[in-house]
Amino acid sequence: MEKDKEEVVTLSGNPADPDCINSGAPQKIDPETGMHKDYWVLSEEERAKGFVRPYRDTYTHTGIRPIYELRILTDEEQKEHLKYGYIAFEKYPESESPRVGRYWTKEELESGCNKTTTMGNAIAETYARNPKFYGATFCSYCKKHFSVGENGEFVWLDGTKVGI
Repeated sequence: MEKDKEEVVTLSGNPADPDCINSGAPQKIDPETGMHKDYWVLSEEERAKGFVRPYRDTYTHTGIRPIYELRILTDEEQKEHLKYGYIAFEKYPESESPRVGRYWTKEELESGCNKTTTMGNAIAETYARNPKFYGATFCSYCKKHFSVGENGEFVWLDGTKVGI
């Protein structure tokens, strides 16, 4: 499903802030809560057409993690990549060629608070109808939005990545 072909409305039912019409949310972030003051959702009619994924409303902020084995950087790599903060390298298997691997920072390897967040019904139904509707979701513990999808930072309680 493509977002531009679906009926999209605000969660509150109020008009979007004119400065936010073409952005990821219809209102700016509230500095006190870290959440947007309003969110885009699929209309009730669109959500009533049925779900392509199970209805799920609770997820865990797991952070991003390597898939393959990590190795500590060589002395030469440490000198070369010091300015980026890299501490380890994930070597990809030959099946990933021509991609060779990825460098990781300590912050990335320690990302995710492992706390759960429960979202409201309309947002959960929007995910169930169109899992790729959102590019990020909110961690209620960290009070920030982080990416979703294959390289995202959240999993549903059943272990499935949010946004897939």
